[in-house]
Amino acid sequence: MDINTVAEVVRPRRRESLPQWRAGDAWLGGGTWLFSELQPAVHRLVDLESLEWPSLEAHEDKLVIAATCRIAELHDFVAPSDWSAAHLFGKCCNALLASFKIWNAATVGGNICMSLPAGAMTSLTTALHGVCVIWGADGSERRLPVEEFVTGVHQNVLQPGELLRAIELPVALLRARASFRQISLSSLGRSAVLLIGTANPLMGSFALTVTAGVVRPLRLEFPDVPSESELRARLAEAIPDELYYDDPNGTPAYRRHMTALFAEQIRRELAEGAV
Repeated sequence: MDINTVAEVVRPRRRESLPQWRAGDAWLGGGTWLFSELQPAVHRLVDLESLEWPSLEAHEDKLVIAATCRIAELHDFVAPSDWSAAHLFGKCCNALLASFKIWNAATVGGNICMSLPAGAMTSLTTALHGVCVIWGADGSERRLPVEEFVTGVHQNVLQPGELLRAIELPVALLRARASFRQISLSSLGRSAVLLIGTANPLMGSFALTVTAGVVRPLRLEFPDVPSESELRARLAEAIPDELYYDDPNGTPAYRRHMTALFAEQIRRELAEGAV
């Protein structure tokens, strides 16, 4: 869709040339949401593609995913053989309500910044204990766990002029065993519930990430794989009724039931070492 209110497009080549933020500005990544509907308040686009950030950078201790990394690039990434949790990349990409054509334009950062309950890139990076690298309009930089970045439906911590630069995933979590569960009301529909469990044998820890069925991502950590009763009690404590999302893709009661069911399946898988 054409946005006929836009009078200017800025294409900076480096951080120092980013324009001073003003009312009516919008960051342009893949643009799959931006160009999907009218944006009457947008008058200037700042195109992030011109910054040419490397999409994926594998280091000894972390994987850096640029905010502009395409979904298709993440899906096709060939991870080191000992990154046992890397199978989550493809599963989370396929959990998106999007075709492969959208994958070639939509970005990882854009999906997270949309801050939708069903944002599968939020699910992925929360489960792998990702950290958001945020650039401030004043030249500063701050880091924040993904589960703290998204605060509600279409809500996150970004202030005017702030920019999500990248998401850093620790290699220690990429080497963890991981279990995935997701359900939609139709085979290719928006996720109603999406859970990911990780068990890190080196750190002796277990974590369960709950997304899609709740209004913001939740990551529950345990020193070891809990018992069924311990997990059930923790879910009840961490997710009050008002946190369950209510929309045409699922009622809170349905989402509560499926969350409990999937959580127990994940717990058993990781306790048995089957993943």
